[in-house]
Amino acid sequence: MQKPEISVVLGSYNRKWLLKLAIQSVRDNGITVPYEIIVVDGGSTDGALEWLIKQRDILTIVQHNREIVDGEPRSKRSWGYFMNLGFKSAQGKYILMISDDCILHAGAVMAGYRLMEESGPAVAACAFYFRNYPREQQYKVATTLGNRLFVNHGMFRREVAAEVGWLDEDRYWFYHADGDFALRMWERGYRVIDCPTALVEHYAGGGDAVRAVNIRVAQRNQDWSRYLERWTGIFYVREHPEAGGAQWLPRLADDQVARAFDRHGPRSLRRQVKRLAGWLRRCLPPQIVPYARWLKRSLARRAS
Repeated sequence: MQKPEISVVLGSYNRKWLLKLAIQSVRDNGITVPYEIIVVDGGSTDGALEWLIKQRDILTIVQHNREIVDGEPRSKRSWGYFMNLGFKSAQGKYILMISDDCILHAGAVMAGYRLMEESGPAVAACAFYFRNYPREQQYKVATTLGNRLFVNHGMFRREVAAEVGWLDEDRYWFYHADGDFALRMWERGYRVIDCPTALVEHYAGGGDAVRAVNIRVAQRNQDWSRYLERWTGIFYVREHPEAGGAQWLPRLADDQVARAFDRHGPRSLRRQVKRLAGWLRRCLPPQIVPYARWLKRSLARRAS
């Protein structure tokens, strides 16, 4: 069997509907080189695991990573540890890192792949442009300490990721491990570049509660202080504390791609139709079931 050129790695937990959209956007992306998909699941209980097991083109790693501490849900191990399970299992020349709440625009993967191939071994990674839908209208990449580009969503050379020691899973609990990962590549003389033709939709329409928990955990762990301490005198000078920011891509948003979030979300009309149809099947006499099926098809056409 031919080894993959690209390994798509993402973590997921209890976001089946988003995960399915992310995976479909990979499958439909027009990838013309051998690739693999690796999902690290934190022990989902919403049916995502059962769905993943049936997907013959996905390598699923299950690591039950949730516990309750002081009445608050949190991860047992850091985000870096969680993602490294997938990174270290990857066999591709390149690792594509996205989130389970992302949709890739068509052609994004090959755009990143071609850019990395053309750029040569001095380039360790390329950042894909993304926006937080529906809050933002333009796509962006971001810089971190020393105004060095880092990767929120994008592609790494696997051999460089291994050379720098993968994600730091001990220093950071959740945030800043990705920035640290890129800075260690810069420190070794590699470059991180951007790929303006690789676009990603990141769903910001939900998950605020989970995000708030992650922020509180990161604050308790002092992730930001640890980050500054690690890079003081290298990419961070206390007298000049510029920490970078977003670089915006002057391109109008393509809402046609992002609308998949609206069509398939938990509050979408399509989901409500499916729930109604299920209720009808359970409650109505058998002779009315054909009418219920017709009603479902009719409502689904209006919802699409």
